[in-house]
Amino acid sequence: MSQNLGWRGCWRIAWRDLHRGLRGLRLLVVCLFLGVAALATIGSLTAAITGEIASKGQSLLGGDLEIAMAQREANAAEKSAFRRMGQLSETIRLRAMAQRPGSGDGPSAVLTELKGVDLAYPLYGRLMLNSGPAGTLKADELVIGQALADRLALRRGQTLRYGEALFRIRGIIANEPDRVGEGFTLGPVAITSLEGVRRTALIQPGSLYESKYRIRLPAGANPRASGEALKRAFPMAGFEIKDRDRAAPGTSRFFERMGQFLSLIGLTALAIAGVGVGNGVTSYLAIKRNGIATLKILGASTSDISRIYLIQIGIVAALATASGLLVGAVLPSFLLSAVGDLLPVQPGFSLTAWPFVTSAAYGLLIAFIFIMPPLAHARTLPAAVLFREIVDKRRVRDRTSMIAVGIAVLATAALAISTAREPLFAASVLAAVGVILLILFGIGSIVRRLAARIKPPRAPLARLAIANLHRPGSQTPALVIALGLGLTLFVTLAAIQSSLNAEIRNTVPRTAPDQFVLDIPAARKQQFQSFVAHAAPGSTVNIVPALRGTILAYGRTRVADLKELPKDAWFLRGERGVTYSDMLPEGSDLVEGEWWPKDYAGAPLVSLDREAAAVMDVGVGDTLTVSILGREIRARIASLRQVNWETMGFNYIMVFSPNSLRGAPHSLAATITIKPPKTSEGQLSRALLAAFPSISIIPVREVVGQVTVLLGQMASAIVLAGSVAILAGIAVLIGAITASRHARAYDSVILKTLGATRWQILGSQAFEYLLLAAILAVVALALGLTAAWFVIVQIFAFHWSPDWLLVAATLGAGAVLTLGVGLLGSIPLMSVRPARALRAI
Repeated sequence: MSQNLGWRGCWRIAWRDLHRGLRGLRLLVVCLFLGVAALATIGSLTAAITGEIASKGQSLLGGDLEIAMAQREANAAEKSAFRRMGQLSETIRLRAMAQRPGSGDGPSAVLTELKGVDLAYPLYGRLMLNSGPAGTLKADELVIGQALADRLALRRGQTLRYGEALFRIRGIIANEPDRVGEGFTLGPVAITSLEGVRRTALIQPGSLYESKYRIRLPAGANPRASGEALKRAFPMAGFEIKDRDRAAPGTSRFFERMGQFLSLIGLTALAIAGVGVGNGVTSYLAIKRNGIATLKILGASTSDISRIYLIQIGIVAALATASGLLVGAVLPSFLLSAVGDLLPVQPGFSLTAWPFVTSAAYGLLIAFIFIMPPLAHARTLPAAVLFREIVDKRRVRDRTSMIAVGIAVLATAALAISTAREPLFAASVLAAVGVILLILFGIGSIVRRLAARIKPPRAPLARLAIANLHRPGSQTPALVIALGLGLTLFVTLAAIQSSLNAEIRNTVPRTAPDQFVLDIPAARKQQFQSFVAHAAPGSTVNIVPALRGTILAYGRTRVADLKELPKDAWFLRGERGVTYSDMLPEGSDLVEGEWWPKDYAGAPLVSLDREAAAVMDVGVGDTLTVSILGREIRARIASLRQVNWETMGFNYIMVFSPNSLRGAPHSLAATITIKPPKTSEGQLSRALLAAFPSISIIPVREVVGQVTVLLGQMASAIVLAGSVAILAGIAVLIGAITASRHARAYDSVILKTLGATRWQILGSQAFEYLLLAAILAVVALALGLTAAWFVIVQIFAFHWSPDWLLVAATLGAGAVLTLGVGLLGSIPLMSVRPARALRAI
């Protein structure tokens, strides 16, 4: 009769056995280490960046509270309300062309972000130059960013023209405290005083500029409550209000979403590595098979066996997890020092507990999920069956273990979903990973059954290869999962990478104009068209009115009353471009409703982007309320349009009937498409700036360049994170080979005894892997392309345009790599000596 050893006795046996080394458990260490290190690194980086943004909210925002408005300054009543709340600082920001007088060679004008500041700026932090603090700026002085100095070859003391005013460069900016809070910019920055901005004469009725008012609140004041009070006091003003707790919401949102996406890739890699963990544990327990059988004969219970090997495997899993956490703690500091200049903030070295807690929990849960099935198999089989297991494979079902595994699976899913920014997305990714694993396991089972039923071929190598697929102890399902995952990941990354590259390379150059021109005086429209026609004959010019507006309400819903914006409602965050037209704009297709007649003079009408209408759940006949220049306009939706954003023209979400906005002060914006042979863009820009000093010119190539860099960085991050998943897939393949090593060694010895050569044995295994790779190529192509399509189309909302030749080449290279790894893992079996192996069986 068996007698339980208890935890103390099991610990002594487990610890003594571990002293003999980690043979068989190295794969478990590698798999857990890779997955946990990836998750901890990604989590630490995301926490460091978002934490830095949150901790420096006052400096990044420039105050405790910020009130922004477009195309106007605050009136006396509004400024009085601001001052009653605390210390006030005012800034004006606009896009403007910086011109270097007497340029000679090189560029003479660059689009910049010109900012005018008052004496109180900045309320928090300091504006620093390379030479020290900036101090008070005079009306004829400005300080410039290093990028502007480099592009125009400028240095301290030289002059720079903005509009009608000349400025002396006082220094180069080393630190602009509220730079991140300003959001995305199309050019380098230059800062002068408010009086300096007004000297340029660029601020005219209808000019596109933004006024911002920062408030330093008294100690203990609630910034969010103060912002809500301002909204109630001025409901028609169209304020865009931010507080110090969300100083840079767009930046934080980007890094949180990117971090979540990369974390889910890391979790996918860890789940894939879990299969390798299961294979490694299976291999380890196969090595310990005789010892387990002996313990059972000597009276050890199934509980004792579970404790002994749970202790052993648990110690190793904990060490692997701790090593991964250590790398996750150290690696971010090296990454931040390497790529810190590319980040909007410079986070210092700090450890946040939560990423490490979740990473450790994921690692241990995944290890438990994949450890329990092979352990349940080993502990429940009788001793006699364990001795014969090479040739006598029996399946056992341990309900207790399966329930424990089910609970661990649910706990892992609950942790991933509850900590995700978008729970539905996280659940979808986890479900997709589970489905892929089940599909591959099912294919492996089908292959094994078909191999057992088909008529064996006459060729000896082919016959051995097919027999290997279904013989006792075969690891066909595990091999299929390993090969299938590896090939699927190769296809996925190739399709994502090539689609991101094609998004810019194929779409933008074919449809985009050459230049955007902003702030054209409305009274000089005809003069501008004539000038371009003369300076660049044959060019196409499209001119539209340009205003800014904030959506206050749609249907019966007021935006201010929403606790959370609807998904994809980015256009409800702050001010957006608004125009009017008596005809359907270029780049849009009318999909519902009717366009108003040219002489329409009734109540205000608006045409809305179809996707925006779907997000707000409104349609033709509903109302839309928009604040423009402080005036609230309530318009009826007359039509819905399909906006073709890829044309990179003037694609507005909202287009009003002309009678709604024609009387409002506004400027014009234009696109210029130069007809080949092209007039020099530089020459045209210089001529336009000489004739129209107030305009701003945006070269499309610069915009495309910025987008290309951003997409390249995103693609690199995805590839790096995906590489961890590929390494995990390779580890799974090694695990599958290791788990079947004992059975293959037995087969190898028998074949050698019967006269087979090493090359014949290795050739049969190569044929086996080639057969599986051929079967899985189609499956991997389908699964990989589906995953890549989801990432490109559903997550990034880009066009699906993979490079099919690259995908095919990557699939072939991935097949060669995985097959090579498989064969390298089989080479040690060739050196097994028959006499020694037969004595060990």
